[in-house]
Amino acid sequence: MSETNQPDSGAQRRPLNKTTMGIEPGLPLQAAAGDVEALRADIQRLMDMEAIRQLKYAYFRCVDTANLEELATLCHDDVFVHFLGGSYEWKLEGKPAYLESLKYAFNNQAIGHHNGHHPEIQMLSDTEATGIWYLADNMWNLNYKSFTTGTALYWDRYVKVDGRWLIRETRYERLYEINRKLEENPVPASHYLGAHGASPKS
Repeated sequence: MSETNQPDSGAQRRPLNKTTMGIEPGLPLQAAAGDVEALRADIQRLMDMEAIRQLKYAYFRCVDTANLEELATLCHDDVFVHFLGGSYEWKLEGKPAYLESLKYAFNNQAIGHHNGHHPEIQMLSDTEATGIWYLADNMWNLNYKSFTTGTALYWDRYVKVDGRWLIRETRYERLYEINRKLEENPVPASHYLGAHGASPKS
């Protein structure tokens, strides 16, 4: 994982669109004018799109609850990760490296709230798909008395292996990120990661 502490001025940033994200046109969302088998294929494609939505929703749930055991079942063994924030950059290859980084990011001194909205799913074939998601998040790091909020665009590549959809590649880039030092930490009435997160690296 590489990190940078330099704020992003936006001056040198590329435009974010389907071309720069590498998102290709998917199969047409149009019912086939064929027989029962063609209709069955259309229905399966819709079910695959729903399965991908549930996959990504589960991903956000597992991240915020530090549920690494279930998160491991959502990612391909060779998952590629590239997250570009205003003050950080994560670039990782392979499931073990990714899970290890999340373990210490979502520790017992963190409070995380990540929601993915407005999925744009493109089915490329029976076993390949892409997706764009709009992230909104809040993150408190209590040991640093800091708070981060913002939005980002995720773009993912999914593969279907043995009947299950997995995250093969996941990237995001911030649309905006606001970092603030806190004079004092919040005192949450409930703090799930406080009980279930790992201890932060010293």
